[in-house]
Amino acid sequence: MAPHNDSSSAETFTNGFNRMAFQPSGSSTLTVDDLTAELGSSYDSSSLDAPITHVKRPLGPGVYVPTMCFFDKETEDVDTATIARHAVRLARAGVTGLATQGSNGEAVHLTHSERQVVTATTRKALNEAGFSHMPIIVGCGAQSTREAILLCRQAWQAGGDYALVLPPSYYAPLFAPSSQTIFEFFNAVADASPIPVIIYNYPGAVNGMDMSSDIIVQLAQHPNIVGVKLTCGNTGKLNRVVAATRKLAKEYDAKKPDFLVLAGSADFSIQALAAGGHGILAGLANIAPKACIKTIELWNQGKHTEAQEMQEVVSQGDWTAIQGGVVGVKAGLEEWAGYGGYCRSPLPRPTPEQSKNWKNGFKDLIMLEKSL
Repeated sequence: MAPHNDSSSAETFTNGFNRMAFQPSGSSTLTVDDLTAELGSSYDSSSLDAPITHVKRPLGPGVYVPTMCFFDKETEDVDTATIARHAVRLARAGVTGLATQGSNGEAVHLTHSERQVVTATTRKALNEAGFSHMPIIVGCGAQSTREAILLCRQAWQAGGDYALVLPPSYYAPLFAPSSQTIFEFFNAVADASPIPVIIYNYPGAVNGMDMSSDIIVQLAQHPNIVGVKLTCGNTGKLNRVVAATRKLAKEYDAKKPDFLVLAGSADFSIQALAAGGHGILAGLANIAPKACIKTIELWNQGKHTEAQEMQEVVSQGDWTAIQGGVVGVKAGLEEWAGYGGYCRSPLPRPTPEQSKNWKNGFKDLIMLEKSL
């Protein structure tokens, strides 16, 4: 379908959803009964009995990683031990934050209970490893406003700090003109969510719907919408959003922007920075977090030639990840890091030939990663 047309105005932010207002307290407790009903007999719930304390974890520029979800190779039960180990590995590499329940995290393969377990496991692992300051972004996109709000509330209960929300798209041909339905959806979700919302613009996941810079900037004026992930790859759009939201800020601080603008892929990291972006939220960092971080550091230090050279290696590695998708990234982890396993069915398990090709495709990137 064609992208939505721009609109010059939106409805008020309340839009009739005040009756769904949610007032979070300082802590929440996930009960074992709530979380284990659908998880399978092999799931160990003992690590999630403690209440989760909610603290403010501000977003800042840098590298954010949409983490993988790992499963037992035989039963396909959620593998919490590997989820925790992977989260800590990324944190120790120096990333700015993690994101659960994205496409890399196979959110569409998980029940609501499993989603909460993944986020709660990630939060607990970070806290125990000394990274309690690290924010967790949680994918909360859904086709109905009601379910998106529910996912935001469950994300908060599980220890999430921000909600990453895709626009609904299944019934897009029936939406109101001039993107009015999109405005109403995001405003309603942001009104009711106990955690701040980050807009997720990813046309490939939503039937080709590509939100314009005008739509994003207008939504950015909602007090509970604090950022955007642009997987569309449009650096012109990124630049317009950065410029407009910077002007909206009372006192703009590049180190603590009021509205965070992130590239959604590692293959245009320095392009996004040159356009004013604040960093990336990119799946490739599951495999090579240090390379992604170093590329951005070099650019920010004014070492543009070195940054460009490193970007070339990162971009080539990202092309392998893009071609293989979550199946290829897991195969790359398995080959180079010794863990990763397989995706949940019906996604296929890679053939030996595919695994070999993906391993070779990531080789230069892995050599760079190991040198850092």
